[in-house]
Amino acid sequence: MIEIKKLVKDYGELRAVNGIELKINDGEILGFLGPNGAGKSTTFKVLTGYLQPTAGNIFVGNKNIKDHSLEIRKMIGYLPENNPLYVEMTVYDYLRFVADIREIKDFKKRLKEVISQCGLHGVVHKPINTLSKGYRQRVGIAQAILHDPEILILDEPTSGLDPNQIAEIRELIIQLGKEKTLIISSHIMQEVQAVCDRIVIINRGEIVADGKTAELTENIDNIDKISIELKNAEAEDIFGLKETIQGITKISCEAKDDKLQAEIEYLAENDIREDLYLQIKKEKWILLEMHRKHASLEEIFRNLTSNGGNK
Repeated sequence: MIEIKKLVKDYGELRAVNGIELKINDGEILGFLGPNGAGKSTTFKVLTGYLQPTAGNIFVGNKNIKDHSLEIRKMIGYLPENNPLYVEMTVYDYLRFVADIREIKDFKKRLKEVISQCGLHGVVHKPINTLSKGYRQRVGIAQAILHDPEILILDEPTSGLDPNQIAEIRELIIQLGKEKTLIISSHIMQEVQAVCDRIVIINRGEIVADGKTAELTENIDNIDKISIELKNAEAEDIFGLKETIQGITKISCEAKDDKLQAEIEYLAENDIREDLYLQIKKEKWILLEMHRKHASLEEIFRNLTSNGGNK
């Protein structure tokens, strides 16, 4: 288990991380989100031993980052956001170089496993500078898992990739998540929802949300929404529901052909669905569709980080 305790990191007078506390369980895939400058990469750099904390500490198992930095680094694989590769090397030479630094004894056996996992067949002996962005990301992930770490940290692993490449890297991440504890940073909300068990949002160096995706998207700001599609109803009739049904806070309508589409926001503590149905029946409107909507992860992200980051 990873435990971050009251972590603070300052760059001179600028505080990038402000006393965050977080526990990450073994085998968990955690999405670590935040706007540019929120403190995500700084947290990763402290966790991986690249930077020393100003205050607080990080524990991996029973080891802390201040006293056991080297031991913890051996347990972690890290793909930084800018994926620094020696592009003049071939894929084979680069991974051999990483293996020598990591003191991996059976390199050939491990190389075969990693090449298979990362789908690098056919490019092993090609210079990295001739590879597409997608393949370079695969090489970056390959170096991160070459020493078979218990923990894998991927900072923006799909940045700059096309939709096909994103799908390929996403599938690779899902497979790796079956074997390791994964921490992923991404600005692609669909990506995070597709692969992560849990989501943490950081803003201005502080954690502002932590939970399962379903938990985060339910009842944000204590507001729920219902979307309905009707026939034989006028917009002014729908707006009148605000006076007849308690708890409605906002109604928006749009007429399309002979149909009326409406979105009704209401206080989550008042489930209006039964009252709404009975009112529709009373007015003899034809109900074509009704479904409850929760806020999307993107809406939650904007809501919690609208004031921007401060790295």
